[in-house]
Amino acid sequence: MNTNSKSIRTAISQAIEQLANKDSYSQMIHTHSVNCQMPSTKRLRQVVSLCREIVFPGYFGDIDITPESVLFHSGVNIEKLADLISDEIYAGLCFTAEDDLDVETLKTKAEEITASFISQLPELRRLLKGDVVAMYNGDPAALSTSEVIFAYPAIKAISNYRIAHALHLLNVPIIPRVISEMAHSETGIDIHPEASIGEQFAIDHGTGVVIGATCIIGNNVKLYQGVTLGAKSFPLDEEGNPIKGIPRHPIIEDNVIIYAQATILGRVTIGHDTTIGGNVWITKDVPPHSVYTQKNEK
Repeated sequence: MNTNSKSIRTAISQAIEQLANKDSYSQMIHTHSVNCQMPSTKRLRQVVSLCREIVFPGYFGDIDITPESVLFHSGVNIEKLADLISDEIYAGLCFTAEDDLDVETLKTKAEEITASFISQLPELRRLLKGDVVAMYNGDPAALSTSEVIFAYPAIKAISNYRIAHALHLLNVPIIPRVISEMAHSETGIDIHPEASIGEQFAIDHGTGVVIGATCIIGNNVKLYQGVTLGAKSFPLDEEGNPIKGIPRHPIIEDNVIIYAQATILGRVTIGHDTTIGGNVWITKDVPPHSVYTQKNEK
């Protein structure tokens, strides 16, 4: 194709002029300060991959690991992880910093956050080990915990969530959301990094699961595909804008099972030791030790 033709050159010139107009990009531009870079989705995928290699040695990556070599390979991977994630945390801090940012202060803060995150890796493994066991025990089709770790999309989504949530608690901007959305794209499971999820969490099948930002989920909870733990409404301020940061998603107490396509909306509480049937719509509290099915909606 001849891009030098008169019609194409005219179209290019017009597009450049229109797209360079300040009114066009005023709400769409992200200006970069000196010595600050954007977070890299490519590098964040490497961060997640390294975390998985460290937590689940021998399942991911291109190397063979034996019990005798775990110490060496863990050391190599943790060193790589620290370098990568420190740079990305710094980029995240730059992303939301004011115009008068202090680069050295942000770099120091990124290093401190990195140290805190690395120190949490043993706890990350403990939590994910519990999630794997919960998945295995709750799925008769699972032949081994190894199968769960290597093949189940829910473990990929939950591991991304656990990584992202740890970073969120360390007040890292933007990076947790990017990591959670990577899992969303990969698995179809959407877990907001701000959600609070207890131990031994299981998602069976998983496609279409949505867990909102202010959800609180207890221990030993199991969800099936298509479950939505969402918000019922968005209160508006005096100017008609959504009010941010208020609790608006469900509380799921311990030992709850929620079956496929159930929708639970608003700041309601599902009491402990309860079973929620499939294809129900819940906008009110459900007491402990309940069995809630479609007949409850009539």
